[in-house]
Amino acid sequence: MNVLWVFAHPEPRSLSGALRDDGLRTLRELGHDVRESDLYAMKWNPVVGAADFGAYEQDRLSPDIVAEHEKLRWADAVVVQFPLWWYGLPAILKGWFDRVFVKGFGYGVRGEDGRTLRYGEGRLAGKRAVVVLTAGAREPAMGPRGVNGALADVLFPLHHGTLFYAGMSVLPPVPVFGADRVSGEQFVKARDLLRSRLRALETTEPIPFRTQNSGDYDDDLVLRPDRAPGAEGLAVHLTRAG
Repeated sequence: MNVLWVFAHPEPRSLSGALRDDGLRTLRELGHDVRESDLYAMKWNPVVGAADFGAYEQDRLSPDIVAEHEKLRWADAVVVQFPLWWYGLPAILKGWFDRVFVKGFGYGVRGEDGRTLRYGEGRLAGKRAVVVLTAGAREPAMGPRGVNGALADVLFPLHHGTLFYAGMSVLPPVPVFGADRVSGEQFVKARDLLRSRLRALETTEPIPFRTQNSGDYDDDLVLRPDRAPGAEGLAVHLTRAG
C-alpha cells in the first residue's frame, strides 16, 4: 500500500515522535511505500486566505496545497497523528484540513448525476484513514461515563464530519491514554498496539458509518424512522453498534 503519515506534534523527541518513528519503520518493514507530512517541520501555514476559496475549481491552488493533494491522490491509506488538545486537533492540523480539503476536493464534489458526493462518497472514496492520538486523560475518563466523554464521541467531528465526509473509510483509532505519564512498560504496550494495527491496515473493518446516499436518510438528511427507531445521538449514524 501507499501510506501517507500526517504528523502534527511540535516536538519530534516526544512520545508522539517516538511512536511516529516506529510506525514509519514498521510500515516500511511490511513492504509499504510511505510518504510523510510533518506539519511543524514543514512550517505548514494553517491560515486559509481569500485566494484559497474556489482555487481548486479555478486551477490556481498554491504550491503547498498542490503538493498535499498529490500525496493524497497517491495514498491508499492515511495515518493522522496528533496530541488531543482541548478536545480537538492542534491548530496546525486543523489548518491542514481547512486548506487541503478545499471545495472541489474535500467537499462540494458532485457525481455525474448531480448528486452531492459526501459521507461515504467523494474524491477520497476508497482510501483508508486511521487516527493515532495521545491524550492526557486516563482511559476510564474517556469511556461512556467518563468526565471527558467517550472517545468515539470526541472524535466524531474528525472521523465522521471530515474523513468520512470526504469519502474515506475510517478505521477505529489508535489511542494512547495518560500520555503525560507513560512508563517504559506502557510505551512498549502502546508501540506494540500501533504495530499490530499497522499490520492490519489493509484488513481492519472500518467504523460502520451510514452513507448519505444509501437510503437511510430522507430528503432532509434525517435518519428514517425505521432505522435505529427511538434512538438519538451520534451512535444512530452507525449501521451497527461500534
